[in-house]
Amino acid sequence: MLSIIQAAGWPIWFLLLCSIIGLALIIEKGLSLRSHKILNPSARDLAFDLAQAPSPISPDQLQRLRQNSALGLIYAHLLETKDQPEPLRRQAAEEAGSIVHFQLSRYLPALGTVAVIAPLLGLFGTVVGMIQIFASYNPQGSDPSVLAQGISMALYNTGFGILIAVPALIAHRYYRSRCDYLLHRLEIEASRLNRFIEQRL
Repeated sequence: MLSIIQAAGWPIWFLLLCSIIGLALIIEKGLSLRSHKILNPSARDLAFDLAQAPSPISPDQLQRLRQNSALGLIYAHLLETKDQPEPLRRQAAEEAGSIVHFQLSRYLPALGTVAVIAPLLGLFGTVVGMIQIFASYNPQGSDPSVLAQGISMALYNTGFGILIAVPALIAHRYYRSRCDYLLHRLEIEASRLNRFIEQRL
């Protein structure tokens, strides 16, 4: 591996940094978009129990619900306004939904940026390699070792750029679709609790 890095030349270090950032973002999104962190069933049970309880909801109960999951956060906003008119409850749910949307989509643009710039960095390394090849040209005869080094630099950087971009792009598309799915589920769950509260008023 070290010999490949040496053959790829100094432009490869930009690609290695890009790959580390991309891998960290993929792992972070994989952990943060797990279903039990977003749609924890215990939050649903607790919220509906609180909605039908005759006694007022305590701040501690709402705080426990908020900390349960993203679904719990939306439920808590709804239950805070359960005695208010329906438009106010809907507005509270929308405000919580915007918070959750930001949390779910956080770092996705950065992952998309990695997928875009990795091939460009690979192309940059290719250009540097080609410059090195032309710089070594001599009408009396070029040095074969310098020529081979320039070709290696060009090809390795192109290959590494594509190798980094493909999984980053796949992960970005997958996590973006998963965000859309989770937000859709959260909207459905919020509507169910809102209708349940409306029926009990």
